[in-house]
Amino acid sequence: MLLSSLVAQASPLSEQQVSQLQGLVSQLNPIQQAWVSGYLAASAQLAGQLSGQLAGQPATAQAAANASLTILFGSQTGNARHVAEALAKQAQGKGIVAKVVDMAEYKTTQLKNEQYLVIVTSTYGEGEPPENAIGLHNFLFSKKAPKLAGLKYAVLGLGDTSYEFFCKTAQDFDQRLAELGATSVLPRIDLDVDYQTQADSWSNQLVTKLEPELKASAAPSAQVIAWPGSDATAGSVSQYSKQQPFAAELYTNQKITGRDSTKDVRHIEISLADSGLTYQPGDALGVYFLNDPALVRELLLLTAIARDTPVTLSDNKLTVEQALTEQLELTQSYPAFVEKYAAATTNAALTALAADKAALRAYISERQIIDIVRDYPGLLSAQQLVDALRKQQPRLYSIASSQAEVEDEVHLTVGVVRYDAYGQPHLGGASGFLAERLAEGDKVKVFVEHNNNFRLPANDDTPVIMIGPGTGIAPFRAFLQQRDANGAAGKNWLFFGNPHFTQDFLYQLELQNYLKRGLLTKLDVAFSRDQAAKVYVQDKLRQHGSDVWQWLQDGAHLYICGDANRMAKDVQQALLDIVQQYGGKTAEQAQAYLDELRVAKRYQKDVY
Repeated sequence: MLLSSLVAQASPLSEQQVSQLQGLVSQLNPIQQAWVSGYLAASAQLAGQLSGQLAGQPATAQAAANASLTILFGSQTGNARHVAEALAKQAQGKGIVAKVVDMAEYKTTQLKNEQYLVIVTSTYGEGEPPENAIGLHNFLFSKKAPKLAGLKYAVLGLGDTSYEFFCKTAQDFDQRLAELGATSVLPRIDLDVDYQTQADSWSNQLVTKLEPELKASAAPSAQVIAWPGSDATAGSVSQYSKQQPFAAELYTNQKITGRDSTKDVRHIEISLADSGLTYQPGDALGVYFLNDPALVRELLLLTAIARDTPVTLSDNKLTVEQALTEQLELTQSYPAFVEKYAAATTNAALTALAADKAALRAYISERQIIDIVRDYPGLLSAQQLVDALRKQQPRLYSIASSQAEVEDEVHLTVGVVRYDAYGQPHLGGASGFLAERLAEGDKVKVFVEHNNNFRLPANDDTPVIMIGPGTGIAPFRAFLQQRDANGAAGKNWLFFGNPHFTQDFLYQLELQNYLKRGLLTKLDVAFSRDQAAKVYVQDKLRQHGSDVWQWLQDGAHLYICGDANRMAKDVQQALLDIVQQYGGKTAEQAQAYLDELRVAKRYQKDVY
């Protein structure tokens, strides 16, 4: 009621009203703030239309004079959301009414009414839209998509040039909006992993271009409010974020797979004491790491660069050893490094490889940066080496705990990337750091990445089905802890899989205790290598297909976490088969059914 009364007033807000409004807004998360921002903008527009009609003006003309900027984000890991929120702040700073909306929350019926639209999206898997963008993407490419001749738009894509379908989702949106008659106001930009500087520049160009139109269209008495706490989740007052991570203490590093397991999985416990960081089940923890000193030494040896050679990185001066250890990516390889390194070392063979995009992708998919330099050693300056490498990106891990149980701790389930190739042992960057190089009591820089598209149902009576093989068990451990703390009456069914029962049953005692106590209603496990015929979680789903269908009919929410490339697709097919067999639907109807579950937030994925 307070917001409605404030909107209805024609006069500027008093100090007391501003204080009341800020108090309300500080309790909202970014999605809720975006909704309120949109509500205020729409209310102001409606008031303007009514005023114009009373004055004899056409409503359409008055509406055009009260346009706002809608920024939609499609994000798998949170990067697109951050870019969208930063763009909104830039726009609001220029007096433009701007609202940020998660694509999963966006009403597609509103699209035909938009005048200024920005899409910020990542691309997932083999050129597919991220999970929260699927609905809008499908709508735009359907027969229901409206003509958009009156729409002005811009698209920013985030991706990774290591993948074949780099920024394809952004390209899809750009192409389709143009086909529907919309007008691009700024050329689409496709950005690699190290996107921040270019994203800021593009956003600034866009705001500068739109400012004359959108600022001129604002009502004379309109106020732009700088929303407080726009980077925080409700209840969070932490000063720490991706840009300013918290130096947390490692409490526990415990291997939870057996001695003879083919996997090395660690249970990691980290202290968040004095950070103010809060999280919900379904969120992820971002981890910054230090590269292996042995890897740094070998790289400098191969390139004949002295470790104390000064270099400049993002306007900061430091030694090349510091840059390689603390700031740059050394484990994940990518095309730009090969191209720049080949040019700097004038290596003809590597230059030829870089020119063949398909061959280059195949080559780097199996190699780390050090492997490339081992294959093609060459001389270059320290600055050339630094310039060829991209900045290290933090790794995101699904949080395996609920603060209702562990309070100021956060737990992770980390699969250590460890393999032998080309006669050398290899370790993952972050997983190797957490497992091998970080001692208990040492500090690690972390931040919380909120994921509002992977949440427990609000109603504790709702049944849930959780499918999480391997380290995909992590968020479901958090779910179960939260449901336990809430005293939730809803049924819980977990599907878990791994190679061997005796070696790879992660959190076995906890899960069996939950089953014994009745918190876990059903626990179905698939240990693929314990019998001649391999059995996976999708096989267990099909085996219990009738019950799975009945749970869904009873309103169950369905969750998948784990490997995106194979497991998630196999599980999706199993679910489609179940819906067809037990729901009596065609293949097309089964797909539509799962799409409806997704839109209703009853089918959610956290896959990687």
